[in-house]
Amino acid sequence: GAAIGAINYLLIWALRIPPIIATLSASFIIQSVDISYGRGLQIKPPPGFADFTNWQVLGIPVLAMLTVVFTVAAALALQRMIYGRSVLAIGQNIRAAWLAGVNVGRIRFLTYTLCGALGGIDGALLAGYFRGANVDIGNEYLLASIAVVVIGGTSVAGGKANVPGVWGAGLFLVLLLTMLNTFGVSAGVRLVLTGLIIVGVITAAGGEKAVR
Repeated sequence: GAAIGAINYLLIWALRIPPIIATLSASFIIQSVDISYGRGLQIKPPPGFADFTNWQVLGIPVLAMLTVVFTVAAALALQRMIYGRSVLAIGQNIRAAWLAGVNVGRIRFLTYTLCGALGGIDGALLAGYFRGANVDIGNEYLLASIAVVVIGGTSVAGGKANVPGVWGAGLFLVLLLTMLNTFGVSAGVRLVLTGLIIVGVITAAGGEKAVR
């Protein structure tokens, strides 16, 4: 995961590709390679690891506890640590951050590498939770993850992070999808509604900026 994140940064740095294009393109390439060479291949995690991802303490899943710990750590890092403030500064204005003395190249490299590593950890936890992995695992979370970030108030353009808002957006989206499942709404309609929510939130945010 960390290696993929580092490669993404190198693509952005060397080829001057927009970050969203570079990361999506890399994901499609990797997924295509997986499909070509791993179609039908089932990978099972070690039994101990699979059991760990399904543990509960006092009825609360261990993964939920770890998520809370990571969320608090991420919020503190973004608001209190020099690294987090540098990330936000780069997102707001990369040139201004550079003029202020931020080592832009190093911070961006560390950020992409960290994101890749966290993505790898997430994939391993998903494989453990479902007691197996295949090339399609996690695909359904791509649009949902973007929706959670946007609805939660974090700017997709960078410079603004709202970790508690992402939590609230995640709970809202889970509740919404649960209700849609209860009413028997198809997967296609759920994806359309999620996309409309993303467009609506981004449009509303753009309207607020225009008014200001």
